[in-house]
Amino acid sequence: MKLYRGFATVGGMTVISRLLGFVRDILIAAVLGASAISDAFFVALRVPNMFRRIFAEGAFNAAFIPLYTKKLHEAGEEAAKEYAARALAGLSALLVLLVVLAIIAAPWLVMLLAPGFAEDPDKFSLTVLLVRIAMPYLLFMSWVALYTGLLNTLGKFAAAAFAPSILNFVVITVLLGLIATGHGQDSVAGIAMAWGVAVSGFLQVCIVVFAAFRAGLRLRLAKPEWSDDMKRLVHLAIPGVIAGGVGQIALVIATIVASLEDGVVSWLYYADRIFQLPLGLIGVAVGVVLLPDLSHKLRSGDREAASDSENRALEFSLLMTVPAAVALYLCAEPIMRVLFERGAFSASDARASAMMLAMLSFGLPAYVVVKVLQPSFFAREDTKTPMLYSGLALVGNAVLSPTLFYVVGPQGIALATSLVGWINVALLAFALRRRKQFVLDHKFRRAFRGIIIASIAMAVGLWATAYVLEPYFAPSNGLLIQVASLAALIAVGVLLYFGVGSFVGALKPRTFVKDVLGR
Repeated sequence: MKLYRGFATVGGMTVISRLLGFVRDILIAAVLGASAISDAFFVALRVPNMFRRIFAEGAFNAAFIPLYTKKLHEAGEEAAKEYAARALAGLSALLVLLVVLAIIAAPWLVMLLAPGFAEDPDKFSLTVLLVRIAMPYLLFMSWVALYTGLLNTLGKFAAAAFAPSILNFVVITVLLGLIATGHGQDSVAGIAMAWGVAVSGFLQVCIVVFAAFRAGLRLRLAKPEWSDDMKRLVHLAIPGVIAGGVGQIALVIATIVASLEDGVVSWLYYADRIFQLPLGLIGVAVGVVLLPDLSHKLRSGDREAASDSENRALEFSLLMTVPAAVALYLCAEPIMRVLFERGAFSASDARASAMMLAMLSFGLPAYVVVKVLQPSFFAREDTKTPMLYSGLALVGNAVLSPTLFYVVGPQGIALATSLVGWINVALLAFALRRRKQFVLDHKFRRAFRGIIIASIAMAVGLWATAYVLEPYFAPSNGLLIQVASLAALIAVGVLLYFGVGSFVGALKPRTFVKDVLGR
């Protein structure tokens, strides 16, 4: 099945990026720990990433891909290229202005995202400087987002999916240089990593532009033009700013609350990095592949095929995320201890991050399901409904995050983020069911029952295995024994889940492999 092959391509490349990200974060944790410098860098990195995911990847792709597909089907390839060139010009003009304004307004952005930093003038000033250095990353990644959308529409996923790995390559190189020169514990480390972020953005642009050239997509330089097509693009993109960025805005709220206590920003960051692995592997892959697929099928009038794609995407998503959520909840502490408990990152830091991860795991299926449901609206050129529901979810998060922080402690921030995801899922699913635009088929219902049974069996096995292996996760045993113990724990979970899942009919291994490989 072409859809599964797309999932596998994007997911595989995303795994490479995430694994490199783990290496990066292990180095950061070992060198900086949960310090003022690491807090400053993580907030600075979040600023351009937040705008990138909301504007460039969220709103822009949600609006651009359906309209580009429409132009391709109705007016032909050359007209579609002309439309893309105009969109690139308009996006560039907007983002240059946004970057300049963000650089000027960096102190206010830091005050908004991390108000607790104001109590430490040195920490605040460093964060402002790092934000200013890293902001051009937003412009570069916006260009990457447009070319990624073009390549995805043509079914070319590999290059764009690999591009994010460049950020990790560059930052790892910078960190190794810092270790070699002895600058790991001062502000030079933060400044060097911020420059690495900016440089990596430029290199990613080079990769996707080259891939587009090879695919025959050579966009000419164009002046920004306020045409009817651009008006329609903006009209759809404005609601998509909220709809596509609910998770990012939720994380911003979480960061604001976390900044009120030293170290919490870093705990949340490391927990989120683990959380992002399955989310990136599954959720990003599904969202990237499903939107152009649905756009093509709906534009062709094949609603039955579109419904099948939606059901198979949801089935695939839950097949992978339900067990991942269970595993992250049960194995949060071993994961954090093995990956990060060394150097400046203490045992108490690992436990605190593990509690964050356990609470985030509760929301993992929700954030992936949102990636399945939102394209059903976007492909129909409806960005207003997801915007409305995302806004309602964010209101809930704005209330829940500080409330749970003061009631249950720092892990309450992560729990609030998870609850927001489920609120958004409930609202989106209700709207689609009411419109009869997404009906669950018999194949999905049967597979879902098997997923739940297999996940329960896996949970029992993981709990027992983690209990037996618990002494071997301590850093005193050495990294090799730690990694081997964690690998054994993961292996038990994988074998139990897919073994039981195959037995109860949640998946058919041979059929699944054939669909992924296209054989």
